[in-house]
Amino acid sequence: MMDNVFSRVVAEGIPSQLPPKIARDLTVSHAPRRKDILSKKEEKLALRNALRYFPKSWHAELAPEFLAELKAYGRIYMYRFRPSYEMYARPIAAYPAKSKQAAAIMLMIQNNLDPAVAQHPHELITYGGNGAVFQNWAQYRLTMHYLSQMTDEQTLHMYSGHPMGLFPSSEHAPRVVVSNGMMIPNYSKPDDWERYNALGVTQYGQMTAGSYMYIGPQGIVHGTTITVMNAFRRQLPVGESIQGKVFLTSGLGGMSGAQPKAGNIAGCITVCAEVNPAAAKKRHEQGWVDVLVEEIAQLVEQVRVAMDKKQTISFAYIGNIVEVWEAFDREHIHVTVGSDQTSLHNPWSGGYYPMGLSFDESNVLMATDPDRFKQLVQATLVRHVDAINNHVAKGTYFFDYGNAFLLESSRAGAAILDSEGDKFIYPSYVQDILGPMCFDYGFGPFRWVCTSGDPSDLERTDQLAMAVLTSLQAIAPKEIQQQMLDNIQWIKEAGKNKLVVGSQARILYADSNGRIAIAKAFNEAVRNGELAGPVVLGRDHHDVSGTDSPYRETSNIYDGSQFTADMAIHNVIGDSFRGATWVSIHNGGGVGWGEVINGGFGMLLDGSVAAEGKLEKMLYFDVNNGIARRAWARNKEANQALDSAMASNPTLQVTRAQLVDDHIIDELFNDNE
Repeated sequence: MMDNVFSRVVAEGIPSQLPPKIARDLTVSHAPRRKDILSKKEEKLALRNALRYFPKSWHAELAPEFLAELKAYGRIYMYRFRPSYEMYARPIAAYPAKSKQAAAIMLMIQNNLDPAVAQHPHELITYGGNGAVFQNWAQYRLTMHYLSQMTDEQTLHMYSGHPMGLFPSSEHAPRVVVSNGMMIPNYSKPDDWERYNALGVTQYGQMTAGSYMYIGPQGIVHGTTITVMNAFRRQLPVGESIQGKVFLTSGLGGMSGAQPKAGNIAGCITVCAEVNPAAAKKRHEQGWVDVLVEEIAQLVEQVRVAMDKKQTISFAYIGNIVEVWEAFDREHIHVTVGSDQTSLHNPWSGGYYPMGLSFDESNVLMATDPDRFKQLVQATLVRHVDAINNHVAKGTYFFDYGNAFLLESSRAGAAILDSEGDKFIYPSYVQDILGPMCFDYGFGPFRWVCTSGDPSDLERTDQLAMAVLTSLQAIAPKEIQQQMLDNIQWIKEAGKNKLVVGSQARILYADSNGRIAIAKAFNEAVRNGELAGPVVLGRDHHDVSGTDSPYRETSNIYDGSQFTADMAIHNVIGDSFRGATWVSIHNGGGVGWGEVINGGFGMLLDGSVAAEGKLEKMLYFDVNNGIARRAWARNKEANQALDSAMASNPTLQVTRAQLVDDHIIDELFNDNE
């Protein structure tokens, strides 16, 4: 049922009357103050840029208020214009929209900004410290207004959070096209983000924040579970149990909040350090971590007990991860698997915190003396790596969990490079695990949202997905049997693990055959009334072909093309004319501004014949685009997957890489030495 007051406020956009100024709400987590980077001339420009959203008659009142925000927080968020209604994903029928596709996007935007989901909701930041849905509240209001007015023959174009407007389009085109942080290459350094974001002209969309597809820490928990299970499989002798073994890592803020839940599902002891007490307590309250510990001696004692009893349990240590690595080294607590998932793509603005300072002291220093803060972070990274190296010498398997830990540690001068100085001594998890085991075969983080908001719809989609995978597993080649079995086990247990935060959503690793078959089953269930509402499909950008990222998603590509971004660009363009409801392309998601280009999509399954045609074409391309590129890079597993894809679909014709015998190349160079 539609709430008329909510509908009216959502649809009005910029209000006709200037709303009263509101006090800053201290009950939610707020983004750290950004550093002062603008000159006086640029501060004036930032004000002009902010005020252009509003009638001229309001400028005299708003200008000093916006300047005060800029001085106090380093950004103009326009808190006065934050809506008074509760922010969460309502059932799709609650949204005032002429287009059902537009209503689905409104639902997803509100889910991204739900305080139960978002990291800093009042700064419109969903996760990762700087992953924004919008730069300010005027942009949110205008976007919701445009979506409420949109027809199925218009497209809304989003420029880094700014709704440029509705443009005539066609029913076959995406309803929304999103870009975030698309800078000229020479203006894509970290300080460029600080400057141009402060000016109000660009933003960091992370991956699924700026493309409206974030579903809380569940969004990564399946991939994290797969990663943790396979890390232990690599490290332990065949048949040895994971129970009683320690997985040590850090980060509980956004995506990293999935780690303790994944450890519990895998069956190990997880120890996860988090310097922000509010983040650790939030994950504990949500049931994503079992035990909060604030004293290092207490942590050591409790972990010893858990090891002796071979418990499956997760601990959140409120403090710096370096303390834990060093204490476990001194106390001879064996760490079987170690990693790190702090947001080192954002090292100078709250993604990583130094030793010797409290969380609050660090937040002050990063704004008032950023150079000193950077020095302390880099010194801590050196110490962090030294402690890890001590554990690895005792038999720990350590991997980078993809948020630029190895990269920033190397830049800090840590002992993280090999003897030749051009390779890291530890792998990324994509190099050792997800790349060859999943991405090269086309398996990645497929996800869906039940727009009815009804938990029974989610339960039914879980059942449908499990039935599809079980039937596919029976005929799957032996190379992917383990992936199929892991994914069937995952979806079988998904409801029991209480993964939902915010929208009724699910994530499930699947290849193109699985994704298409599952999506068809959902669309049919919507058509026949088995589900109470449409289903939104999407994925994490962290996938087979959505992202070009040399230190993460494409780190297991070794032909030199890991530093190119053609795949992500073609992925987004290709999805857009094959049926996606919305598409997005970002600079910086996951591993840092200037370090990655990544793209995503959303698709509404409304039960129609048209939706079935779109899902088949788009999902097939979305996966096989990446398989083709990985096969061209000579990845063995991707070549096997490409053989299968081409055999089953004669319209797929891909340029194949011919393998060269090593001796032909080596003899040429040996002759010349």
